[in-house]
Amino acid sequence: MATVNGAVGAMDPKNSSKNTLKMENTEKRDTLIEIEKRYQKKWQESGIFNATAPSISEIPSGSMPAPELRKKHPKYFGTFAYPYMNGTLHAGHSFTISKVEFTAGFSRMQGKRVLFPLGYHCTGMPIKACADKLTDDVRKFGKNFEHYEDEGPDGVGQTGKPPAPTQAETKEDITKFTSKKGKAAAKTVKMKYQFQIMLALGIPREEIHEFADAHHWLQYFPPLCKQDLNNFGARIDWRRSMTTTDANPYYDAFVRWQMNRLRELDKIQYGVRYTIYSPKDGQPCMDHDRNEGEGVAPQDYTALKLKVIEWAPKAAEIVKGKIPKSANVYFVPATLRPETMYGQTCCFVGPKIVYGVFKVSENEYYVVTKRAAWNMAFQGTFFKSDSFARDASELPAVVELIGSEVVGTLVTAPLSIHKQGVRILPMESVLPTKGTGVVTSVPSDSPDDYATVQDLAKKADYYGIQKEWAQLEIPPIIETPSYGNLTAKFLVEKMKINSPKDAKQLVEAKDLAYKEGYYKGTMLIGDFKGQPVEAAKPKVREALIKSGEAFEYAEPNGHVVSRSGDECVTAYLGQWFLNYGENDPQWRDTVLDHIKTSMETYSSETQNGFEKNLEWLNRWACARTYGLGSKLPWDPKFLVESLSDSTIYQAYYTISYLLHSDIFGTKPGLLPIKPDQMIDEVWDYIFCRRELSDELLKSCRIKKADLETMRREFEYWYPLDMNSSGKDLIPNHLTFFLYVHLALFPKEYWPRSVRANGHLLLNGDKMSKSTGNFMTLKDAVKKFGADACRIALADAGDGVEDANFEEAVANQIILRLYTLKEWCEEVVRDTNLRTGPADQLWDKLFENEVNSLVHEARQHYEALDYKVALKSAFYDFTSSRDFYREATTAASISMHRTLILRYVELQALLITPIAPHWADYIWQEVLHKPDTIQNALWPTVPHHDPSLTAAREYVRATSSAITSAEAAQQKRKEKGKNIMFDPKLPKKLTIFYAASFPAWQDSYLEIVRQSFDGTSINEKELNMKVQAKGKQEMKRGMPFVQGLKKRLMAGESGSVVFERKLPFEEGDVLRQMVKGLRRTTGCKIVEVVKVEDDEAEKVGTVMVGDGKGEKRKELPSVAGGAVPGNPSFYFENIEA
Repeated sequence: MATVNGAVGAMDPKNSSKNTLKMENTEKRDTLIEIEKRYQKKWQESGIFNATAPSISEIPSGSMPAPELRKKHPKYFGTFAYPYMNGTLHAGHSFTISKVEFTAGFSRMQGKRVLFPLGYHCTGMPIKACADKLTDDVRKFGKNFEHYEDEGPDGVGQTGKPPAPTQAETKEDITKFTSKKGKAAAKTVKMKYQFQIMLALGIPREEIHEFADAHHWLQYFPPLCKQDLNNFGARIDWRRSMTTTDANPYYDAFVRWQMNRLRELDKIQYGVRYTIYSPKDGQPCMDHDRNEGEGVAPQDYTALKLKVIEWAPKAAEIVKGKIPKSANVYFVPATLRPETMYGQTCCFVGPKIVYGVFKVSENEYYVVTKRAAWNMAFQGTFFKSDSFARDASELPAVVELIGSEVVGTLVTAPLSIHKQGVRILPMESVLPTKGTGVVTSVPSDSPDDYATVQDLAKKADYYGIQKEWAQLEIPPIIETPSYGNLTAKFLVEKMKINSPKDAKQLVEAKDLAYKEGYYKGTMLIGDFKGQPVEAAKPKVREALIKSGEAFEYAEPNGHVVSRSGDECVTAYLGQWFLNYGENDPQWRDTVLDHIKTSMETYSSETQNGFEKNLEWLNRWACARTYGLGSKLPWDPKFLVESLSDSTIYQAYYTISYLLHSDIFGTKPGLLPIKPDQMIDEVWDYIFCRRELSDELLKSCRIKKADLETMRREFEYWYPLDMNSSGKDLIPNHLTFFLYVHLALFPKEYWPRSVRANGHLLLNGDKMSKSTGNFMTLKDAVKKFGADACRIALADAGDGVEDANFEEAVANQIILRLYTLKEWCEEVVRDTNLRTGPADQLWDKLFENEVNSLVHEARQHYEALDYKVALKSAFYDFTSSRDFYREATTAASISMHRTLILRYVELQALLITPIAPHWADYIWQEVLHKPDTIQNALWPTVPHHDPSLTAAREYVRATSSAITSAEAAQQKRKEKGKNIMFDPKLPKKLTIFYAASFPAWQDSYLEIVRQSFDGTSINEKELNMKVQAKGKQEMKRGMPFVQGLKKRLMAGESGSVVFERKLPFEEGDVLRQMVKGLRRTTGCKIVEVVKVEDDEAEKVGTVMVGDGKGEKRKELPSVAGGAVPGNPSFYFENIEA
């Protein structure tokens, strides 16, 4: 038992987050979390997030068209890809959820009925595969794994030998023996067994054996998911939740209806095709069935049969007596370019690769790698489709040969001009993991081949070959406009490629050669001479196969490992598939048109992702025999696979709570309907595919009013307003979602938008349990609280690029929220706040800025730009308060009570979509509002006054310039440099503002006027005219032009801007700033001087100060730099 207890410690789930931020002094966080728990409880008890459509008693069925119903009662329906129930949610899930969550919160404030439901995806292999592994673990180690013994870093147990590595593990294990490990790495326990993974998930050891029953997962993880999201404050209508698979008979009926209707529409077909396949599982292995290799697809090749004419001496000795003399043995290279086979001059093998001679029939044998033979075994070469092997041991090689032993073997080369045969030669770069490990050589058009045969001829003795074997004639086979008729030779010489080791240049040359030859080349030889290569290629392939000199071959175009740990192959077998792609061009083009013209994708990257995916996505196997799921209605030995039962589940959400009140469908919902009553025709009626009839009412035995109620829910909530998901699901789930929606539903119910986001980084790095940089949603909320997490997620970003959850930001937000909460509590009780008219300049500036930010935040929320919405609604909103507080304090007046209470109210409202707990606390417990803020509407405020906005910016810019200048003098003093004045001694500040604009600006003003059409500026025309004045003039002119543009774009009236008037009275603003400047600068005296032109000199009038009204001449030089809206100033020391 000690060893398994040691494993428990090593698998502690805390290890996965050991390198994240450590929290200290959590009192403020704990206070905020206590508030969050209180409001979460209130929300759940009140059912505030439970949304329903207008009932048929309110608006009778058929009395109003669905679009009119939705217009009269606005709604928002958002979802995210329902999570898979083989674990708990991580922080990345919460990032995707937050996009729907924030939109749901804002939509409520727009007065819409909001539906945000969530179900639990359980279909497919992962759960079943894990359960089966646990069954094996229990059998090996006992119910509580008490017989398990820790394995050392080499995989050796205390008393046992290491298990034989699987094919997928071999390379990793070899590396493990040779790598040097530090102490931390040496102590890391490799999670080889499923029970170890369960320990790392935090499952108590005594409970793990229960998960050997696949259905226990369905019972265990959904409640945890619900609790985590409630702790996050998600606005989810939990009544509509369900599990997938036949564990829920209602959802099962829904999936069976979906599959039946798709088959009737000829969208599901049966055929023999290549697919990624798991021999161990005995079924296709689709994207969601994979531990590795999502998105990997079959790659088609042409497998040539190069018959052995004469074995090399070493090989002849090895095969002697093991292969009948009368048998035909073929080296089988796999090529992507059958049209070039006319130019074969040799055939390559990897000199260190192990090849097998595999028996096809009594008289036919193939020489390929074990991996290639294993792929061929599922394509009709060695086994029939009804008796596929489950283990590679069922396909032994008759004999094994090392590549170097077959060098020199003479073989035939189909289509080659060298009818006497070509030789097998060595090529160091041949990969055993791609193709068959045998590579036919066409040096006329392959730069790799040309470079290799040249190298072989130069170093024949080194390679142990006869020089002439590598010097057979290289015939021209394809004419190209750019590279002539010997493309490879041309490119190798042009790019100065000296050997096969010039890998980088060869990759580039190969790409150039293929594109030029395929798209622009013309055949010079063979039956299809004179034809474009693009047209000849399939014809050559067909002719080779028909003659028996080649056959079709396919393999995965990447490494694929199933959930059961099996390395996958490509199989050619009969299967049910969804007819996506080029075989149903009308369906594909309908989806493409919807994406381009009707659906919002929020980013060009997402739209491009869909468009590119539609170009290559093809038929998709929609059934399997292993795992969890709904049975295929017409062929029940198959189950519907996980990416095919999860395409339109959003429609099921609309009625699920009417059918059942628990996730398994064992408890009735609001309507008395049993699963067997949900026949296909009922689903058709609900989803607006047919109308009611007496026959339907009779056959389903459901009341007419109940049917109308279900249909009302669908036709009201649909179309789906937003589906949020990670960008990695565009190639499958999201594209399938569109395909099936458009196939099954009327056009008015097609999805309105899809929002895709990038992955979520943690502290700038990829989340990884192995590195200790990982966080579950539960951990994040426990660590920072819900609102701090939500704000950090909003701050992380909104694009499709990877976003970053920064723990330091989340930690800082705790302090911000707590400090702001305390300030709100204190200021509401403050009896010293000013009352009466709010007519001070600072009151007006504050109120105007607050109004401006309310409008700004709304625009950003509407655009789903949450990062900038957060800036306006929280960061800038707090800054506006700070400015007002500092300005009134400096002016020796208190803040105005009405404005401050309004500010607190608006701050709570603006942050509600993102931080609802904090907002509701302020709303109800600080402002004492009678109802939750979750029911509050977005505030209505006046539009901002551009003149006040300009005055505020003037105050900020002027104050900043003055204080910065004083600070700069202090720094110069500390460094021992000359200073204009000593900031520490008594001083005087004189501010100069200009009465009129300089004459030189008139021409630039006219340029801007001509380029402005009342709403926008013609940038091209403006820049050309400014540049025409020359570089010297531009230096002073361009800043002035930019200032004018900024004012116009901020909404100032063109008449005000072009009439050379500031939108505010500059002297009056400066007068009101004096008291504050005296306080912030510590100046004994602050004067404001108005500067005017008096013939050839500048004169001033003191507007504020002891000499008010006094005229002054001989002003300091800085006075001449003042222009309206941009004052100059002058510090000087005075007597104490």
